[in-house]
Amino acid sequence: MVFTSHIFIFYFLPLTLLVYYLLPVPRNFFLLIMSYIFYGWWNPWFASLMLFASYANYVCGHVIATSPVGSVRRKRALVASIVISLTTLGFFKYFMFFENNLNAMLDVLGAGTLPVIQITLPIGISFFIFQSLSYPIDVYRGDSPPVRNFFDFACFVALFPQLIAGPIVRYNTIAEQLVQRDHTMEKFTSGVALFILGFAKKILLANQMGGPADAVFSAESPAMLDAWFGVVAYAFQIYFDFSAYSDMAIGLGRMFGFEFPRNFNAPYLSDSITDFWRRWHISLSTFLRDYLYIPLGGNRHGERRTYINLTIVMLLGGLWHGANWTFVIWGAFHGLLLAFERWRGKESVYSRLPRPLRVGITFVLVLFSWVLFRSVDISTASAYFKAMLGLASASGGSVLLDSVIYTRGNLIVMALCALLAVCGTQAHDWVEKLTVTRVVLLIGVFVLALMTMFVQAFNPFLYFQF
Repeated sequence: MVFTSHIFIFYFLPLTLLVYYLLPVPRNFFLLIMSYIFYGWWNPWFASLMLFASYANYVCGHVIATSPVGSVRRKRALVASIVISLTTLGFFKYFMFFENNLNAMLDVLGAGTLPVIQITLPIGISFFIFQSLSYPIDVYRGDSPPVRNFFDFACFVALFPQLIAGPIVRYNTIAEQLVQRDHTMEKFTSGVALFILGFAKKILLANQMGGPADAVFSAESPAMLDAWFGVVAYAFQIYFDFSAYSDMAIGLGRMFGFEFPRNFNAPYLSDSITDFWRRWHISLSTFLRDYLYIPLGGNRHGERRTYINLTIVMLLGGLWHGANWTFVIWGAFHGLLLAFERWRGKESVYSRLPRPLRVGITFVLVLFSWVLFRSVDISTASAYFKAMLGLASASGGSVLLDSVIYTRGNLIVMALCALLAVCGTQAHDWVEKLTVTRVVLLIGVFVLALMTMFVQAFNPFLYFQF
């Protein structure tokens, strides 16, 4: 089930809210049931995998909480939690990647190939595995109290607002909210407003930009200008798609009394790659920092080790996004840029440029990285880079792209996306003070987005695959 569907808007959400507020406290068990219905809507078997991950990490967390600090039993429980979680994620997400690469090596050696086992990737598995894994780690570190019971923990893992595509909610951020949370009209109305803004961003902006982006990236050899237009369209598509989901997730969380962390903060206003990762997918970057970068040693063991740690973290961050060499290279690209910025610091020529120029350069670097992120393989990305650099001429059906991508509607939406992307006021800030004018505007935007939703054929969220 997706947020931008009539089933969710007109049936699932109203029914869930109605029953939730009619029930006496505690209400976590009801949210757990509805979250499993939400997740199992596509494939009920996926829900059993989430239940397994939840139970395994709950048991490991319980062992950690009831064992003496420093005991072998406590350490073994933590290791077991990490191994079970990462093995589950690795099997479903990377086993076919391993098989295909192994067959490629065998084919080069002339040894024949092995049969490939087809494995269906459960939607959002990376998100719920990371979330469930955060619990035993937080308890082991003493950052959070142990959960009261399994149902509360299972509710935390399965909360439908942020289950499929984040933000990644760590246990220590909502441990207290699982026990006691405030339900106020102010929080509820701001949640509704934030959901509407996210809904409109997804339907009216992200989906609209998906058309020209798909057209250019699927072209055989686009012209230079078309290639740049296509990657900019994709940059806006992925930003407004993913940030829209995060806005809707946080808004829905507020409707049920939860406060989830902000996941985006105007990332295309970043004046460096370091700044970009402080603003883009904040929940993932902080997760990787706290659970991977710092345990690796962070910046505590000299400059060389710091650069290595940054690169390792971003390589694994790239691989987290998908089982493809393009994601690995994407992660390496960002890791090397982060290491370079850390190395040069304020001494670099880049840091002394005017801020608007730094923002422009950073955006171009991000655009090049989005080519890797969007391309199906390395050869496709290489061909696209050639088109962007003017090293390849348009051929075949690519010469007809102009009539498809430079339409009045696409140009207007792209201009609107650019304006909103550089606007300092974000959706979170905008909903803090709801005036009559803003409420009327929200109603109008919501009605327009609803009408548009019913006529759009393309409506998936990009980050569902992760």
